[in-house]
Amino acid sequence: MRPTWAEVSLGALRRNYRAVRERVGERVTICAVVKADAYGHGAIECARTLEAEGATWFGVTSTEEGVRLREAGIGGRILLMTGFWRGEEEEVLRHRLTPAVWEWWQVGGLEAALNKMPGAPRPFPIHIKLDTGMARLGVPEHYLKLFLNRVASAKDLEIEGVMSHLASAEAMGSDEVERQAARFAESEQFLRGRGLAPRYFHLSNSAAVATRPALFRDMVRPGIALYGYQLKITGSRAVESALKVEPVLSWKTRIISLREVGAGQGVGYNLTYVTQSPSKIAVLPVGYADGLNRHLSWRADGKGGSLLVRGERVPIAGRVSMDITLADVTGVKGVNVGDEVTILGSDGEQCIDAWEHAQLAGTVPYEILCNISKRVPRKFCE
Repeated sequence: MRPTWAEVSLGALRRNYRAVRERVGERVTICAVVKADAYGHGAIECARTLEAEGATWFGVTSTEEGVRLREAGIGGRILLMTGFWRGEEEEVLRHRLTPAVWEWWQVGGLEAALNKMPGAPRPFPIHIKLDTGMARLGVPEHYLKLFLNRVASAKDLEIEGVMSHLASAEAMGSDEVERQAARFAESEQFLRGRGLAPRYFHLSNSAAVATRPALFRDMVRPGIALYGYQLKITGSRAVESALKVEPVLSWKTRIISLREVGAGQGVGYNLTYVTQSPSKIAVLPVGYADGLNRHLSWRADGKGGSLLVRGERVPIAGRVSMDITLADVTGVKGVNVGDEVTILGSDGEQCIDAWEHAQLAGTVPYEILCNISKRVPRKFCE
């Protein structure tokens, strides 16, 4: 095998789930978000581990993701957080997936599919998604009455849950979160005034789990926190999160060649990294086709990504290319072909996490983790 791989600690995943459980308490249902292949960690293996740990709900993006979990034997409830597309209704019913709905055609599509499938469970549960201010998905406030009337006319559908999504839960000084929460509460009051009593009201993501206990409600939907990361808490009222989690994924490769290079020699594409003295350059079988962000390339201002070799930080030398990255290992004692190189993770007292990559690339840890490509095999361990 090409010696580039990711190690996923199922033990760390379990500990993070327990941290969320301790934070929200026993009465709150945890919907463990495993969308996007569990943020690049492996959805099936992570869902199996979380289900064994007590998770009864799983959040995914698409019908396809939900079906994949069902076919892998996941028996818990599966929430389609961004609904389903036209023509997928029968798959949703067949695999007992629970869709978020906010479009008129989604209600009609489910009705038609239920009429074709007399054996499908009735009433079939749905979660209504509300737009409380993010302007992305959900029923706008001024259409809620009409939408509820439409759902009420679909006798085989049951409003099991009502949900929304917070735009900036990590911004403690943001009044917009309070406005979203107020709109959500007003919608809940409106539903209850019509005699409706959904089992679940939920809008808390990982950041809200960490910082806003008043918003936990009946269900929370942690995602990135399960995998060991949180967005930075900001604002004048910022507090240190009570949610203690640890990274689940480490990413590693090995040195496949060592090059002795003289002083003043450029290396890599466009020769952007120039040695200042005789140097030793390690060749690594990893590149941007594996998800190593090209923004980690060495830059003329002397900034760039680092790697860990034998417990020491070494700079990426030159540009990250599609399949190969170079590192300057001059001065690393005993370095040799075959040595393990840590891209993400710990080696001795040194650690590189997805936040470090994200800051260099001008993005967030979510993207760093999700972009580790399928050609990087995941090895599951404790």
